[in-house]
Order: sequence, then C-alpha cells, then structure tokens
Amino acid sequence: MANEENTVGANTIVHEKILETITRSDDVEDNIEEELNLEEQGINLEALTIDETKKTKCLVEPEDSNIKKVTGDTIYQTAKGFEDLDLSTELLMGLYVEMNFKTPSKIQSVSLPMILSPPYKDLVAQAHNGSGKTACFVLGMLSRIDVNLKAPQAICICPTRELAIQNLEVLTRMGKHTKITSISAVPTGKTGLRSDRAPISDQIVVGTPGTIKKWMSQSRFNARDIKMLVFDEADHMLAEDGFKDDSERIMNTLRKRSAHCQVILFSATSNDTVKNFVSKMIKDGNQMIVKKEELSLESVKQFKVNCPDEAAKRQVNLVINYDLPTQYDRLKHNPSEPHYEVYLHKCGRAGRFGRKGAVLNLLCADPAAGTDSMMLMEKIERHFGVHVSQIPDYQSEEDLSAALKEAGLL
Repeated sequence: MANEENTVGANTIVHEKILETITRSDDVEDNIEEELNLEEQGINLEALTIDETKKTKCLVEPEDSNIKKVTGDTIYQTAKGFEDLDLSTELLMGLYVEMNFKTPSKIQSVSLPMILSPPYKDLVAQAHNGSGKTACFVLGMLSRIDVNLKAPQAICICPTRELAIQNLEVLTRMGKHTKITSISAVPTGKTGLRSDRAPISDQIVVGTPGTIKKWMSQSRFNARDIKMLVFDEADHMLAEDGFKDDSERIMNTLRKRSAHCQVILFSATSNDTVKNFVSKMIKDGNQMIVKKEELSLESVKQFKVNCPDEAAKRQVNLVINYDLPTQYDRLKHNPSEPHYEVYLHKCGRAGRFGRKGAVLNLLCADPAAGTDSMMLMEKIERHFGVHVSQIPDYQSEEDLSAALKEAGLL
C-alpha cells in the first residue's frame, strides 16, 4: 500500500511540475524548448504510468455534468484527470504541453473511458462545438495506434475539406511527441509528389468521404488493419445524399474486413437521418447526449456593442459576431429569425474545452442595409435565457478593455 501511495504521489507531483512550467511561459509554443527541458529539472516522465489497481468498475458522473443521457450495459469509471486514462507519456505531454490542457472537459471525462476501454464498444454522441469533442476522438485514435505497424489504423471522416484539415492540425499537435504519422485525404485538384495510387503507410487518415472511399476502392491501404472509424459532424455529412452513400459504403467495407473496428460518431443534432443511420449501422454501442443550451455559453462572456451603422462596425478591431446568424433554407432566407444553433456554435469556438472566452456581438438597426441585429439579439437572449451585457461605447478602448477583463481575458 505504501508503494501505491508513493506512486500516486509521484504522478501528482510530476503533473503539477509540468503545469507549473507551462504557466511560467507567456507563450508556450514559442518557448517550449527553453521552458520544458524536463530532464534538466529532474522530472521522471516514466512516473506518469497508471496504477491498474486503482481502477474501479463504477460510473461516477462529473460534478455539474452537462451529460444528459448515457446508455449501454458496460460500466465505466469517469476520468477525473487524464492520468486516469492509462495514456502514454508521449500523449500526456501532448495534452499538457502542446494543447495546454489541465483536466478533461465534462464530455471528455465521460466519453474517453468509453472510447479507450475494452471491449472498445461503438459510441454515438450528440455534442456541439466547444464541448471538447474533437479532443475525444483525436485522443482515441492516437491511443489505439501501434507505432510499429506502418499502415492506416484509424480513419476520421469529415463533411468538409476545411474541417478535415482543422482536425488533422489538432491531431498533429496532440501527437507531436509520438511517432504516429497521419495524412489528409481531401480533394486537392492536383496530384502533387505522391502517385494517385501509391500505397498509404500513414497510420491515421483524416479526410472527406469521397476521397477516403476512392482510396479504399484503389486498395491504397488494407482495411483489415483499421481499429477505429470516426464520423465528425455526422448530421452535416449525412444530410448530403452523396456523402451519406459514401459513408455507408466505407462503413460496410470496414465491417466486412475488420472484425474489431470501433465506430465513433459525433453529431450536433439527432435528426431522423442520423437516427436511421445509427439504427442501420450500429447495433451494440454506447450513446450519450450533451445538453444543448448549457454547453458553451457558461464559459463565454457575451457582450453587445451598439454601432450607429454598418460602416462603424469596421472600426472595431476585435470581432466575433460581425453579423448575427439568421435562419436560411433553400426556399427562402428569413433574416428576422436568428439561427440559434449557429450562434451557439460560434460561442463554442470562443470557449473551447471549457476555457474562458469572449463574444462581441456588433449590433445596429440600419434600415438602409435592411438589418435589425438588435432585434435578433433580443430573440437570442430570450431563447437561451441569458442577459448579454452592453458595452457603453463601441469607440472606447477603455470600455472594450473593461469587457475583456470581465471575461477574464486580460
């Protein structure tokens, strides 16, 4: 027992030293080599291993959890810290040093044990931007890779080229201290140095459905080595008939050739298309839902900035919501009704992973431009049940600085 207590204590000390070193740096990325020479500081990174005897078989909900529902017959332990997840030293370095994480977000604390623990059951999660979902599946993919096998072992499918590149950037940053390689499978419009049919040896593939399906049909990698298949923003992807067909073909191929491929599906909404896809493709898995309204706004300070006209907006040099999002469909554009989900997503970008953030909503009632963003803002406040503070003078640097201080950013 004494040895176990000493091990846990050593892990805690190492964790605290890493975080202490990070906070001493004003710019972690620019000063990483200078600030984090861990060996010279006498820090033994091997002490970050996890004591298996400390794991239990009960699910403990994180405090004030936004997790609305978790289903499935396998019982997991909620992760209070990243050390609870039996991660490699290299991945812990990626989380603490490169990503500057301190503790798992609420969705991470519940979903990561599901993703990372045998029997590696499928997971269907409804979660919005800003919840920390990207770190969930990126960390999941990195954790399942055998670095000695030079072949694709995880695939992440995204609805857009931009999202695929963004996810790949997060993966590259989080996996910086590992030897794991990755590749972007997106339309480029040009061949480049790589042959169109050259075999893929990178261990993680992140891309769009069409390109990934094309690579699989060309036998550019062996599907039997795939351990994890991730669908990010599945609701947007499945809304497109072509992407839906490609996604089903990819999943059917992997089901046939890889007996142990874990499927992770993240979706902002749970519409009929997503439900039908899940019922058709996923027979036995865990499901979880994150409450929409509570998700992103609690860690983000919102402000209203009244401007005399549209031209005055361009004089403000810190902009999050230049124009408030309005609802749009193929038949008509309804500028008088806010798009609440898009607004929530934008707020989530400012407060990702539970960090503090600020949203400045630039408002004006400009008849000449046919806009009344003040009215839209009132509807947003009523919908989410929040009060958005008013910045007195849009031209005052003091007022803007005071707002950022209130948000905890200065």
